[in-house]
Amino acid sequence: MTRPTGAEPPSFYITTAIDYANGLPHIGHVYEKILTDAVARYRRLAGDRVHFLTGTDEHGEKIAKAAAASGQTPQAFVDDLALRAFRGLWDRLNIGYDDFIRTTEDRHQRYVQEILQRVYDAGDIYFAEYEGLYSVGAERYVTEKELVEGGDGLRRFPGDKDPPERRREANYFFRMEKYQAWLLEHLQQNPDFIGPAGYRNEVLEMLREPIGDLSISRPKSRVPWGIELPWDQGHVTYVWFDALLNYVSGPVSLGMGEQTIGTAWHVIGKDILKPHAVFWPTMLRAAGLPVYRRLVVHSHILAEDGRKMGKSLGNAIDPEELVAKYPADAVRYTLLREASLGADSPYGEGILVSRLNSDLANDLGNLLSRTVSMIQKYRGGVLPQAHEPGEREHRIEAAALALPGEVLRLVDDLKVNMAIEAAMNFVRDLNRYIAESAPWTLAKSEDTQRRLDTVLYTAAEGLRVASVALEAVIPAKAQELRAQLGLAGQSYPLASAWGLMPAGTAVPGGPVLFPKPEPLPEAEATPTPSPKPRKEKKPMTQTPETQTPETMPPQQPAATPTATVAPTQSLISIDDFARVDLRIVEVVEAEAVRGADKLLKLTVKMGEETRTVVSGIRQWFAPEDLVGRRVILVANLKPAKLRGIESQGMILAAEDDQGNLDLVGTRLELPSGTKVR
Repeated sequence: MTRPTGAEPPSFYITTAIDYANGLPHIGHVYEKILTDAVARYRRLAGDRVHFLTGTDEHGEKIAKAAAASGQTPQAFVDDLALRAFRGLWDRLNIGYDDFIRTTEDRHQRYVQEILQRVYDAGDIYFAEYEGLYSVGAERYVTEKELVEGGDGLRRFPGDKDPPERRREANYFFRMEKYQAWLLEHLQQNPDFIGPAGYRNEVLEMLREPIGDLSISRPKSRVPWGIELPWDQGHVTYVWFDALLNYVSGPVSLGMGEQTIGTAWHVIGKDILKPHAVFWPTMLRAAGLPVYRRLVVHSHILAEDGRKMGKSLGNAIDPEELVAKYPADAVRYTLLREASLGADSPYGEGILVSRLNSDLANDLGNLLSRTVSMIQKYRGGVLPQAHEPGEREHRIEAAALALPGEVLRLVDDLKVNMAIEAAMNFVRDLNRYIAESAPWTLAKSEDTQRRLDTVLYTAAEGLRVASVALEAVIPAKAQELRAQLGLAGQSYPLASAWGLMPAGTAVPGGPVLFPKPEPLPEAEATPTPSPKPRKEKKPMTQTPETQTPETMPPQQPAATPTATVAPTQSLISIDDFARVDLRIVEVVEAEAVRGADKLLKLTVKMGEETRTVVSGIRQWFAPEDLVGRRVILVANLKPAKLRGIESQGMILAAEDDQGNLDLVGTRLELPSGTKVR
């Protein structure tokens, strides 16, 4: 049931693509909904008035065929999928949508017909006969250029099982090409309109050639399952002209008005980039509506071994089985932490279990259990008052106050995985703080009781801050964490002050926050690029016999060595320097190297030449950060093989004494291939 929000327009409107209800949801659907939900939750925590729309696309030729094959009417077929398969799964995954729209609802169908009539009356829809290649999978006409060669020698539209059919029929057409110049100018003037940047560049390439007009109807005699055109009941609306309008019909039906679309962020998969980046904005323009604010495009989820997922390959993930086996918040966290928007990302049970053990159980869960255990053991389960904070406590407080801004900045930059890592780095620092402060030692002396109070309070308050920073990702477990600290039912804005936990709060504790799952059978535990659980290091001051659960330190990453200014090495002649061929290159593609935590595979353009370069910069840059960036390449370096990939050069970088790394480039838009001298 739609959740009413009132007629007041939101300050932040976000949508997913509505899912085509011709089959069960897959892991790509799951990732998109979790990603969108996390962004929506972060915005709510930041104080925005958020409206989050999702739903199902329920018309079209494919659905009519699938319904017939199942022996059901199209309406009964989509009712079952929309309510049980899609909405049921989203509820189990704690997806906090405000409206679930179905394109078979009256509120949507009425609005589609209103917009069709509006565009028709403006003269932007005409009737014509057309012959071309029709993709049943994509439910649209495609061009020869869009087809790819298959292993059987036949050419198909990407993702289709069958080659396109040649069809000739009379349809109504939308004058889409009329708005091509406007759309190109809009993209050029609004560089963040489509992100990450690689997808913006892809759309710009589309717009450098004629886009043609768009067939927007199908004869009802051939496709009866659709919305009738208001001026010609012999035709039904083309599924994309129908489905895309859900982004406006939803808020309009709730009284928020058509202008709401001007604030929208649309989150979609890369396989439907063209309809959302070309069809949709031109439709809005023709209808006299504002254009959406931002198109957020995500890549695909791959199998753990880096191959494409598919039922025929036997490596597809069943989301229902995954949610039945693991906590919903563990699925949410691991998918968001592992996936990067700009590059296809591997995922599976092996990766999930690795992240669950290392991040959620060892880092976060262990911190909570140690802190609660010590408050109960040393202070009778009552949070003590902090006393004189030292330099270490001041640093933790400063980090806590800076964390919300850093998290929101990364989310706005479409780097949700890095926002999560920023929050987890704060958690790991709290674990280090406990290990350094050694409360179990402070408890032994009357002289250090005030210091013990300060350490226990700092750890508990730090956990409260961490729970808020992670709440958008693990909403149920964040609430459970606060309940164990004695803050059941308490909510906090993301940017809040330090010291909000009142001294004297009863700290009840509770069950293990993230129980470790049973190890996977060896056949399932595929080696993955996910980090392995960190080895425990025991404090030098204790022996194994004297350690207790609260004194056992968490598993910590090895310390990162800090860089110092390197001394000038032996001098070279100008002739030696001239032998080094330095060139400006443009990064056109970037992806993580499977099985390597530090490596990125870059495709760079050097003039007319394209090269592959493997660079150990993954911990500083997400792949999508690099696409479109101009950097400097050592172009005549002898090729080397890294992880089986031939690297044809080396990217120049520099690092400061804090371990911050950046790539060497240029402020000028110099052409790729320009020689550096």
